[in-house]
Amino acid sequence: MTVKTLPTQPKVGMVSLGCPKALVDSERILTKLRADGYGLSPDYAGADVVLVNTCGFLDSAKEESLEAIGEAMAENGRVIVTGCMGNEAEVIRARFPKVLAVTGAHQYEQVVDAVHEAAPPTQGPFVDLVPEGGLKLTPRHYSYLKISEGCNHSCSFCIIPDLRGKLVSRRIDAVLREAEKLVAAGTKELLVISQDTSAYGVDIKHESRIWHDTEVRAHMTDLARHLGQLRTSEGRAPWVRLHYVYPYPHVDAIIPLMAEGLLTPYLDIPFQHASPSVLKRMKRPANEAKVLERLKSWRAIAPDIAIRSSFVVGFPGETEADFQYLLDWLDEAQLDRVGAFRFEPVAGAQANALDGQVPEEVKEERYQRIMDKTAAISAAKLEAKIGRTLPVIIDEVGEADEDGSIGATGRSQADAPEIDGHVYLRDVATSLKAGDIVDVAIEDADEHDLFGVIAD
Repeated sequence: MTVKTLPTQPKVGMVSLGCPKALVDSERILTKLRADGYGLSPDYAGADVVLVNTCGFLDSAKEESLEAIGEAMAENGRVIVTGCMGNEAEVIRARFPKVLAVTGAHQYEQVVDAVHEAAPPTQGPFVDLVPEGGLKLTPRHYSYLKISEGCNHSCSFCIIPDLRGKLVSRRIDAVLREAEKLVAAGTKELLVISQDTSAYGVDIKHESRIWHDTEVRAHMTDLARHLGQLRTSEGRAPWVRLHYVYPYPHVDAIIPLMAEGLLTPYLDIPFQHASPSVLKRMKRPANEAKVLERLKSWRAIAPDIAIRSSFVVGFPGETEADFQYLLDWLDEAQLDRVGAFRFEPVAGAQANALDGQVPEEVKEERYQRIMDKTAAISAAKLEAKIGRTLPVIIDEVGEADEDGSIGATGRSQADAPEIDGHVYLRDVATSLKAGDIVDVAIEDADEHDLFGVIAD
């Protein structure tokens, strides 16, 4: 009998930079390559080719991408560049003329073709190497679910439409099929992402598709409702968390779904500022007063709703009065989670040509003030949770200390992974594992995190 020896798999290394949307791109590329017979290398030395998925949103992000490319070239030498900075191929090739290929954002086929050329696949047709749910770069218990590409906005500080194009929505049945597979494969938390989640389906006129014998529109509310009907292997609804939600009027229809338990009571809304004059210069809607009213109505329907947002300080033309307006607005809005960024010119952005550039030392001073303000708001909100029992998803279980006590780290429904706070648990059982959702009695809090013990 002749035993056929399978050829050695070529191996691919991946460096993934930037936002969760880029991470999803990396997962899709790796899933396709895994299906084509490629192995994954955890280090440069073992890789036949290295992919660097770049970020090109800010100049600082571009420099980080170039540094990552340089490291990959130095450590391996066989490098393919993709992602948002791939649109600036001439810049990349000027610094690294020996890169094997440069492709742009979400150009999956071109990336895979470049890998095939650099390290031809050797898999035979009888070997299935792709796990159920695809290949993931996140922990098994949570997954990003990308519903569209691109954006129809023309914000003066942003070049995303130039990098990723106009809005292109995925078919609703394709999104739901992917979500169903992810949950079946062990996902307990779905993080819905795009450049503009609220606009999902606008470009395809909210076309309907049949999903499990039901007609479903490509619309944020239909999507949210059907995602909330999925069930894990334990029969529980997965947490469904909405990111990059612009506060269009139809977002109001999402809040009752949170009250019903179909959606995680959490919204990530990129407000960016509150001052009408700054919003106008940013080319964003200036309806800050109406937003405050809507926040109150949302909290009346779903009292535990957590609102996260991000703000830019030091935007061209921002006066001290504008900035104080923002601080006063935050006092009213009482947002749960806030990130702030100092304005940074981005090559190609309209904002670069605006007058009234704010000095760096003023940006820094305002940044510190907004962070102090939002930290105080967060601390008060978290202190109010002491004594409550909250559901917590476990991200990591520690090792026993010298006394035999085991701690764990998790997140409440108010905390998205990597960007928000944590819940730190003491004295957990050895049987606890990542992905478990447990009820936790909250005992203490600081500015950003909670501390507790699993409830009896």
